[in-house]
Amino acid sequence: MLFLIVGYFIVELLASIKVGITIGFGWSVIWVVATSVLGAILLRLSPYAIMDTFNNLAFKKFDIISAQNAAIAYILGAILLIIPGVFSDILGVILLLYTIYLRIFAKIPDDINHFNNKNKGDSDVIDVEIIDSSSSDHSASKR
Repeated sequence: MLFLIVGYFIVELLASIKVGITIGFGWSVIWVVATSVLGAILLRLSPYAIMDTFNNLAFKKFDIISAQNAAIAYILGAILLIIPGVFSDILGVILLLYTIYLRIFAKIPDDINHFNNKNKGDSDVIDVEIIDSSSSDHSASKR
């Protein structure tokens, strides 16, 4: 675990230095401030985004796993944008793009919706117990 954390910081430092050299110090500062502000705005709007995600879950547009993944990816993406650094910004954007992907493409398949709609018409069925006639013969002969 320690190796992963140290590896992350090394990659973050090297990526930030490389981008800082490429675009310059001033643009690097603007990048860090802009992504931090964007991450803070997204994190502040996260309750509304999560509520919308779970509303889609209630209307059967998502399954529970997709709704959970979208909520977690949105929050982690916003937090990673707040953290200064190029690598964390790239990871944050990837998570936010994954959230957009889940919203657009990850819908419940139509065959599941068809199965659920087909069973809605059977709401007046009463559960019954069937008694086997051979078991009633045995109980009558024991008397």
